[in-house]
Amino acid sequence: MSANVILKASSIITMDPAQPRAEAVAFDSISGKITAVGSFDEVRASAPEARVHDLGVLVLMPGFIDPHSHPLNGGMVTQAPAYWISPYIQNEKTKEYDFSTYEKLKAFWAQLDRELPEGQPVICNGLDRMLQGAPELTNKDLDGCFPSGRKAVIIDNSGHEVYFSSSVIAGNPTVFPDGKPVADPTGASYGRVTQKDVDADPTLTLGASNGRAYETAAILSAVGYVLHAVIPDPLPSTALWYKLMATNGITMTSEHTYQTEMLPYYLALASVDNSPLRLALYHMSIEPDCGDEVPVPNLESRLWKQGIKLWADGSPWVGSIASSFPYLDNKRVRDAGIPIGPGGTDNLNYSRVELDQLLDKYAAQGWQFAFHCNGDIALDVVLDAYQRALVKHRLLGTDHRWRVEHCGGCRGDQFERAASLGVMISLPPFQFIYWGDVLDGTMFPSEIGRQWVQAGDAMKTGAPVSFHNDGCVSPPIPLLNVQSMVTRRTPSGRLHGPEQAVILHDALLAHTMHAAYHLKRDHDLGSITVGKLADFVELSADPYAVPIDRLVEEVKVNGTWSNGKRVDLAAFLDQIAKYPPIGAKPQARVAAMKRCC
Repeated sequence: MSANVILKASSIITMDPAQPRAEAVAFDSISGKITAVGSFDEVRASAPEARVHDLGVLVLMPGFIDPHSHPLNGGMVTQAPAYWISPYIQNEKTKEYDFSTYEKLKAFWAQLDRELPEGQPVICNGLDRMLQGAPELTNKDLDGCFPSGRKAVIIDNSGHEVYFSSSVIAGNPTVFPDGKPVADPTGASYGRVTQKDVDADPTLTLGASNGRAYETAAILSAVGYVLHAVIPDPLPSTALWYKLMATNGITMTSEHTYQTEMLPYYLALASVDNSPLRLALYHMSIEPDCGDEVPVPNLESRLWKQGIKLWADGSPWVGSIASSFPYLDNKRVRDAGIPIGPGGTDNLNYSRVELDQLLDKYAAQGWQFAFHCNGDIALDVVLDAYQRALVKHRLLGTDHRWRVEHCGGCRGDQFERAASLGVMISLPPFQFIYWGDVLDGTMFPSEIGRQWVQAGDAMKTGAPVSFHNDGCVSPPIPLLNVQSMVTRRTPSGRLHGPEQAVILHDALLAHTMHAAYHLKRDHDLGSITVGKLADFVELSADPYAVPIDRLVEEVKVNGTWSNGKRVDLAAFLDQIAKYPPIGAKPQARVAAMKRCC
């Protein structure tokens, strides 16, 4: 293999400890393999016929990796025709609106109800009860916000709960016969009118739907038909999410709520020229075929099934985490409808028996597991279940790389135990960034809230720790994750838990080599090393040479390379726009709402 391209930059940060810095890198743009890294003279001598591309003052790094995301679902519920209403989001469709409070949200919904065509359903994603001061909505609340009677689906920012109007209930008689929900699916539930509700409002019917559904299976069956009607083809929306990730320097990510119905869309995205992302698939454990292989002919380096996704508990923002600590009893917490708790084992999505059965069923097949977990009790249960399965299936001490996702409210001693079992921890800096100010002293006592996302303790174990954004809970911005975990400051400038700060190099590893390790692609990605694939990000400045508290302001992403080719995002979107119809539209459940933070 001979190189045909040489990239020269002001500096190349390789993330390879054997050769941390370089001036140039040579690669074969056909295979995408790196052939030489070093000084320009050394690299030029290794490939004298190669074309030299001088990046000038730009700095080159391995492409950023977000090891936990939901591109298809994220694109569907954040891009037009859906509305992204998170309080910290301003995209092209909603940049003129202020979503900082519930009152402003209601005004926005009233405007939509007036302006949209009669009968056109509305999908809004990102309601945050804690940050926006919204209550836990009911169908009656939404009927008041949309007096025309249109179908309205409001997705909680956590992804663990959805709220919907009475017309959504009436339009789904299979799930809501006579307005009452059918039996709860495993690991999920429907909201129902209680006797307390009837006592407060005699017009309500005991046991009727209250316009809420919790967790994936119930969310899908309750509102999936509306999502499918509004967004029948998820390909264009998903492509826009790919573009958003690439714009922020990401070259590899995952789909952590994979369903078989998604495969034609991910195949299309992986097969076009200028596709900016590699994608690992984590099949949801609630799917009957989650143990099956996924065929990806001739695309294995760009799209592959990596493992199986499971959920231990819920979200801190809606009060469904399995934790040993309660919420603080104050107006903001109570207005959000969050039980003071602690939730403890009552908030586990599955019993230990059910978890053991799932692990036993799929461990023997060799799949990697990725377990959603936020509370400390949830992590104890997950590690107990993992340890039992690892011992039973003789995997303890092997290179299994089973994962736990999020762990926002978990402790250093638990991370030490995870490391001893060979279990990987992927942390969510976004939980600290966007909720850090309310976590510390409003949601939880300061001794808990200020240490949320204990990156320092996690990295002290010596195990490779990764960072993720869990899109679409937060915009995928690796450099912001890095800055926040090094400074332990939120966008307001407030300092929380400085003892959990990490050094810059470790934070960058969390979005490069360590993230590649978690996806089991460290053998060919994650660093700029001979023999690996040429996936790069171009930066406007050296992250090590700017003040860390100004990293996001002073270091900009100039573009990305994938497999030895510079990505042209405009061409990518154009190719997707021209892509021939895939065929049968996805079933309604392809619009599965992720269960995330």
